[in-house]
Amino acid sequence: MENTHDIIRDMKAQFRLFMNGLVSQSMRDKGMQYKLNFGIEYPRIKEISEKYPKDHDLAQALWKENIRECKIMATLLQPTDTYYKEIAEIWIEDMHYPELAEYTVMNLFQHLPYASEVVFCWMADEREYFQLCGFMLMARLLMKGMELNERAEAEFLDQALAALEDESLAVRKSAALSLRKFGLQTRENRKNLSKQLGIISKNAMPEIRLLIDEIKADIEF
Repeated sequence: MENTHDIIRDMKAQFRLFMNGLVSQSMRDKGMQYKLNFGIEYPRIKEISEKYPKDHDLAQALWKENIRECKIMATLLQPTDTYYKEIAEIWIEDMHYPELAEYTVMNLFQHLPYASEVVFCWMADEREYFQLCGFMLMARLLMKGMELNERAEAEFLDQALAALEDESLAVRKSAALSLRKFGLQTRENRKNLSKQLGIISKNAMPEIRLLIDEIKADIEF
């Protein structure tokens, strides 16, 4: 059986076959400064991942590589049963680009057995990527049908509405996404959210008001 080093070397060889220099350069121009970035589109990375088993040690080794495709591959190959909260938070601390947060939430975080427990802590965290992952995760959980009790709903709305005015554009967008998913769940949610958005909109900066208008347009149908 191949060891982890050999498997990663094999993956890198496949990455080189599908390298897209134009996409890679475009990402660098936008500030994505990995040691290596092959510019491979996500569907191709996912296709390559299907050749390998989910394996904790392999995924952890892939994440430690400062290579975009290796980190995305790690999110696809990490088993959930050995992925403890402490490891998840180490990964978040190592995130620098919204794209990676999005793939990690989609491929891994939303499937964790403790997802509904950590989501509120992450949303309330002052660190950008904890908030980003928190709101993205909440959006995913709401899409999967998670229902919030009265206390949880109040806490979520308080965090998400405040985050609409965050300094980070990525946090603002992820908070808006979670609010959309909340509003689309039930008529009562839409009514409650529209009322609160209306209150905030009155004194909001123009760019925040535009974001609020986009949320209201999506949920009021």
